[in-house]
Amino acid sequence: MSDLSPVITEPLRAVDFFCGAGGMSYGLSQAGIRVLGGIDNSKDCKKTYEANVPGAKYVRRDITRLSAPELGRRLGLKVNDPDLILCGCSPCQFWSKIRTDKTKSLKTAFLLKQFQKFIRYFRPGYVVVENVPGLFRSKDSSILTDFLSFLAGLGYNFRDGVINASHFGVPQNRMRYLLIASRVRTVSPLPADTTRVPLNVGDFIGVSNGFPEIGQGHRDDTDFLHTSAALTEKNVRRISLTPTGGNRFAWAGDPDLQIDAYRDKDHMFRDVYGRMAWDRPAPTITTRFISLSNGRFGHPEENRAISIREGASLQTFPTHYRFHGESINAIARQIGNAVPPALAERIGMHLNSVRNG
Repeated sequence: MSDLSPVITEPLRAVDFFCGAGGMSYGLSQAGIRVLGGIDNSKDCKKTYEANVPGAKYVRRDITRLSAPELGRRLGLKVNDPDLILCGCSPCQFWSKIRTDKTKSLKTAFLLKQFQKFIRYFRPGYVVVENVPGLFRSKDSSILTDFLSFLAGLGYNFRDGVINASHFGVPQNRMRYLLIASRVRTVSPLPADTTRVPLNVGDFIGVSNGFPEIGQGHRDDTDFLHTSAALTEKNVRRISLTPTGGNRFAWAGDPDLQIDAYRDKDHMFRDVYGRMAWDRPAPTITTRFISLSNGRFGHPEENRAISIREGASLQTFPTHYRFHGESINAIARQIGNAVPPALAERIGMHLNSVRNG
């Protein structure tokens, strides 16, 4: 009996909204998905994206001022394309637990609603949303509830929930809300790799992984960007007293090194001024990972915070990935805001399996 099932030869196609440095786009392309373009409003991200995602167009526009028909013309998109994926990984400051200016970040809460207009117009076969877990915890708020109702009303079935990126090839305890939806196939949950031991910091950085020892304040002007932020004399003393995997409690007995804001708050802010451990996953790589005072971002052994390239590596960007920005802080924001390419690749592989039935 002959096999009459159709042979799918054309790859899925994707458009990456709020693409930033291109982590989602790069990962999807590694899974064999053809990335048509990315949309963002950043000049620095444009240079980074175009240097690393060949064949994809970077549309530098404010999404609130970009119409769906215009985007369709620029990227050659078709309406009701069953093989089209729209990815919406919007900036997450509003839902993040990290202290941010909620007034400034309020507009990020409504980017999901802006994303809806493109889904409504194009009606793609697939939709992907990745964000901080706060988006999921805010399910009672109208924004996510309305979005899920909107998808259901267009005939999409979906799976959503909170995942840990450490189960998907990322050496971080990075909790994320993930939604995968389709109107052409039945969606199954993204399968977590829970049988393998999670990847650790020592699997990605360190001398054995091509990262030479450097000091605090080291500047690397090559594309490798093994650049570390300068520390004050007091912070050098603090990190030198902190053991591998340790935190600020290592120098709690020295009144000269204690920090007024954290006095008598032993149950809070345990990670600030901390060191990573070689044999454990990193904490979430945020946009401020080059700062010793903003989390457990100290190198496991060297007396400094991790470098730009080390942070990128822990985000699973390959060492040949080229970042462009006006400052190391600008590049750190690109890296910390990115979807880890390894996670994006796993999402892409799963979409391929869903599509192929």
